[in-house]
Amino acid sequence: MDERELAVVAVRDVGPDTVAIDIETPDAFDAQPGQFVKLTLTVDGEDVSRFYTVSSPAVEDAFEITVGIDPDGELAPQLGALEAGDAVRIAGPFGSDFYEGEARAVVLAGGPGVGPAVGIAERALEDGNEAAVVYRDDEPVHEERLDALAEAGALVRVVGADEDLTEHVADAVADGGQVFIYGFADFLDAATEALDAAGVDTDDAKVENFG
Repeated sequence: MDERELAVVAVRDVGPDTVAIDIETPDAFDAQPGQFVKLTLTVDGEDVSRFYTVSSPAVEDAFEITVGIDPDGELAPQLGALEAGDAVRIAGPFGSDFYEGEARAVVLAGGPGVGPAVGIAERALEDGNEAAVVYRDDEPVHEERLDALAEAGALVRVVGADEDLTEHVADAVADGGQVFIYGFADFLDAATEALDAAGVDTDDAKVENFG
């Protein structure tokens, strides 16, 4: 989709310094959980763009992105201050490492990777499939959705930033499934090491490096 100006539907706090932003879905927008969009705002007369992964399980009427608010960031504070009815510019969706109806989705998420993790896991369960989430963060967000996933039958592990992933990942992949990894480079390295220890071929994983 070429860049379009879209209306903000809602902005909600979902954890420490983190908001979920619902944006109206335009015509012919068919994003899948795990894909991402390019968001642009004009800040002090200059266009500033960032990429955000879709964190909603579906995009029928609106789609959601999850944004960590760094008070010193160039764009995030402006996003945190948005209200329903404000406009943002969106292009996309982009990305090829997304949920495609796999019978079992195993999502390993570090920090902001929790956005696509909850979206993919919710969509998998809605489709009648299975899901597992291993999420590493000292200040977890989307806790209500993670709790709901666990209650619905998904394997959910929330671990501290310094906690070893090996045992949790081994449990998550014990029943097989398509592995997804979302997060910054250091988390990707830790997740890959844990998968190697569990005997999983990491070449088959769907991976999105946040930088």
